Amino acid sequence: MTDKKTGKVYLIGAGPGDPGLITVKGRDLLYSCDAVIYDHLVSDELIVAVPLGREMHYVGKKAANHPVPQEKINALMLQLAREGKSVARLKGSDPLIFGRGGEEAKYLKEHGIEFEIVTGVTSGIAGPAYSGIPCTDRQKASFVVFVTGHKSSDKLKTSVPWDWLAKATGGTIVIYMGVREIEKITGQLLEYGMAPETPAAIIERGTFPSQRLVTSTIKDLAKAAQDNDIKPPALFVIGEVVDLQPWLEWFTDRPLLGKRIMVTRPADQSFEFYERLRRMGAEPMPFPTIATEAADDPGGWKAFREISSEKGWLVFTSENGVRYFFDLFHRHIGDIRHLGQFKIAAVGAGTAKALKKQNISVDFIPKKATVKTLAAAMKENLDLDGTTVVRIRGNLAEDTLEKALTDQGAKVSSLTTYNTFHPDWPDGLKDKLLENPPHAFVFTSGSTIDGLWHNLSEEEIRGLTDKADIFSLGPMVSDKLRAKGFTVTAQSEVYTIDGLIKTVKDYYNSP
Repeated sequence: MTDKKTGKVYLIGAGPGDPGLITVKGRDLLYSCDAVIYDHLVSDELIVAVPLGREMHYVGKKAANHPVPQEKINALMLQLAREGKSVARLKGSDPLIFGRGGEEAKYLKEHGIEFEIVTGVTSGIAGPAYSGIPCTDRQKASFVVFVTGHKSSDKLKTSVPWDWLAKATGGTIVIYMGVREIEKITGQLLEYGMAPETPAAIIERGTFPSQRLVTSTIKDLAKAAQDNDIKPPALFVIGEVVDLQPWLEWFTDRPLLGKRIMVTRPADQSFEFYERLRRMGAEPMPFPTIATEAADDPGGWKAFREISSEKGWLVFTSENGVRYFFDLFHRHIGDIRHLGQFKIAAVGAGTAKALKKQNISVDFIPKKATVKTLAAAMKENLDLDGTTVVRIRGNLAEDTLEKALTDQGAKVSSLTTYNTFHPDWPDGLKDKLLENPPHAFVFTSGSTIDGLWHNLSEEEIRGLTDKADIFSLGPMVSDKLRAKGFTVTAQSEVYTIDGLIKTVKDYYNSP
């Protein structure tokens, strides 16, 4: 009997915060690996996008708090690889810039495990760039030095040559992990001769929409950090390039700047939503309270295949219904001509847009995007007597439409193409949520509200929502929120994601 093939480990840099800064190669490997080992500073959006069912391991490294020792991380990589799995070891920023990626690679090499290093954008470049500070400039800095302000636990003192750096004019110093040591560092730089008025800056949470920039001079830098209650992750930039910041600033002129907005809809439907919020300066907080999966019903598809009607309607009441219907249709039937006997109805603009992506035009759509409105509009405007109607739905959908159209003489059947359930959040996400509560929640369905209780306690929910703004996609969602004891801050007038985003934007930018 042959031994099981050993897997491979990919040491992937996730970038410093903005999920768009992961490389294409890193992203593709992340979503194709069997197992993921991820750190605290990795973007939540990258984590929730990992396909359901993959093996996830949170190792939680953050400043001065390593709940999972490096030895255990090494052993975990080794174990997973020896089980024959491909492993994404996802690290913040770049794995080889103060990230212990070299140590992990060496460990894998010593134990005969194949690995690959996938470089990432390091925070020392990206953080200043998002703040309008270049690391180099033809007039002000011909070199840049990256240093760590944190000394290893096995060292009595740092090995950084602060005496040399204090005298090395004409360049830029970028200090990582220096929040706890910045008073000592600036003291040494001044002692060794750095000019007290040398420009300096602090960048907290660089590349996140909630990033903060504080400018100062080297002599006042430690006090500025204390006065502004700077917390890790933070960078310190020292050099004349800091003076260019007012000219290169580009990140802050956005309507939702710094607003943390928790998005509860399924992650795999929300990436465009996240990106649009981010472009407006918000920090999307991806905490899906529902998820969906295909509900394959061979009997239902057999009955659908046998339908032969001169007056048929195919009714879609959600974007998920469109998505899963066509995935399963191609598997069970395959011949697009079978749809030729049906006219198409959609519950709203979002569902119609999803159908358009499938090259399907909509024949009927109500003025307001609710199932109740759709049923009433079809009854009022269509001759349904003797008509065959197939409603495409999920497992939690109510039968309002089926009952209403049956009363009009239609022969109505349902085809359930997907199941909705409440997912478990990956380890570490809940802690992040409680550490940085959202300014606002957006709810797109009643089931997204119910899903809060799957991962959070009643006390945690009330603590997070009591001071937050609550935004609702429409009246049915608002009714459910009020029934659960929430106060609705604003309800979208147009029951689409576009309408909801506009509602949030207008609320925070009203005169």
